[in-house]
Amino acid sequence: MTQVGAPPHDPVPIGEVSKPPFARLPDPASLFAERAKRFRTIATGHELGSYLTFLADLSAVQHRVQDGLASPKLPPADALSRAREFGMPPLDRGRLEAPVFGQTFERLLALARGIAMPEAAQAALAHVIAADAAARASMVEAVLTNAIPFEALAEHVYAAAALQVHFARWAARLDATALAPVGDGICPACGGPPVATMVVGWPGAHGARFCACSLCGALWNYVRIKCVVCASTKGIAYEEIAGGPGTVKAETCESCRAYVKVLYQQKDPALDPIADDVASLGLDLLVREAGFRRGGVNPFLLGY
Repeated sequence: MTQVGAPPHDPVPIGEVSKPPFARLPDPASLFAERAKRFRTIATGHELGSYLTFLADLSAVQHRVQDGLASPKLPPADALSRAREFGMPPLDRGRLEAPVFGQTFERLLALARGIAMPEAAQAALAHVIAADAAARASMVEAVLTNAIPFEALAEHVYAAAALQVHFARWAARLDATALAPVGDGICPACGGPPVATMVVGWPGAHGARFCACSLCGALWNYVRIKCVVCASTKGIAYEEIAGGPGTVKAETCESCRAYVKVLYQQKDPALDPIADDVASLGLDLLVREAGFRRGGVNPFLLGY
């Protein structure tokens, strides 16, 4: 692992100088299909290949489960207005639209039965399928509050996968131009935590940094060289695995001793915040050995 310090900002090509959008909403019609493709690509020859392949199949299920689902309803206009006025995310994580989410969860569990998976994952899936409404509700609450019991990590992966689908479809119906900051490290659409951050190469936003929500998949603009966890701008450093391509680094903070990954998507547009976070687990292990705790949340890295 090498420490690269606080790097200078990448030069912005002429013709691309403009103010980047504050937020970009997810496109659920392509989000999970593209993620499945990315998982499958990086699984080849990877030491976590079998797990990455399982996640590719699960992401494909997340894509397929949407066919024919009713659209989640947005809160009333006055509720959206109040949320913006008081600096709150417009989607209330504590008030799921039960019928639509319930159907999403049921479909995902049914389709997941067709995935090739290890015995432990099969047992976890069977446990969730057999669980009653109260038990499933407890799983959902544990995922939303990031309070998942260690002994039941595998079961909660399926609940998290269903929640990702539901919230991506929910957030996609918002008006991105009406979103405003609600706090450091908090998704302005659903209030979820970031999984990682990305430095993008989009036209009009080249070199800008965006946080990626671990729940709904929304992206929001965030200052570079600033801790996502505590907002400190002091003691920021960047760690990477020596000899790597330089596309994934860990931004460490001496103030709170946390880190969040930075994916340099302008160098590799195929990078996906969820998939490449899992694939770079080796970087997590090295940074943790140096005494830093993980600040990003990834439902497919539960327990790390």
